[in-house]
Amino acid sequence: MAFIDETCEFNPDALDAEVVGIAARLGQHDSGMHSHAKAQLLYAPQGCMTITLSGLHCVLPPTRAAWIPPACRHSVVMNRVVDYRSLYFAPHLTQAIDNRIRIFEVNPLLKALVERMAFWPWDKASTSMVNTYRLFFEELVQAKESHLVLPMPSDRRLQAWLSNLQAAPCEVPTLKQLGKRLGASSKTISRIFVRQTGMAYQNWRQQWRLQQAIALLASGHQVNDVAYRLAFSSDSAFIAFFKQHTGSTPLQYLQPKY
Repeated sequence: MAFIDETCEFNPDALDAEVVGIAARLGQHDSGMHSHAKAQLLYAPQGCMTITLSGLHCVLPPTRAAWIPPACRHSVVMNRVVDYRSLYFAPHLTQAIDNRIRIFEVNPLLKALVERMAFWPWDKASTSMVNTYRLFFEELVQAKESHLVLPMPSDRRLQAWLSNLQAAPCEVPTLKQLGKRLGASSKTISRIFVRQTGMAYQNWRQQWRLQQAIALLASGHQVNDVAYRLAFSSDSAFIAFFKQHTGSTPLQYLQPKY
């Protein structure tokens, strides 16, 4: 069996197969924080997923997939995800690749390989998997990376604010507004962000807004609604911002590039 729904209990580490694939139809779903010994490939051609890891925040729109290394604690929140695919790989199969969290573009061949492996029976013989998963890894290594992974600061003074931001992700303040909210100077906040994320707060804020814009667009919101929710002065200002950061207009971004 490879197709599951929200009523199924699933633990990839309980299966002996070197490659375990699942196909699921979940809609709204929150996995909670967890980890597994196997590496994971996560992909959904519709809807949007938000992935939270220790110190990182990621958004996964359609046409993109995520690679999650073995034993990496993470949670996945799915919004309007219709058909979801996940592949799990025994650790010894992934030792030769770049085992870090990555978001990357999915070309037609990679999509076809994911689709095939997602429906493999869980008792499939390992010898019959080799050619397919080797081609998969070849495509994975060459896939173009999308910069949708954002480092999160860990300073205790910011944790309450970050929790509130996760609950209301479109309400991200300016540096001056954040300083007033926290009772800290702009210089102090700037130093924290540069030290712990490698980014000035303004750059971090812009990347956060970009992530939220992609998540909203992938969930079916119109461009004018996204511009309003993220407090842009106009639709054209939002489109210019989006194109500056992605090289595409909001409508172009979610279209397959192959």
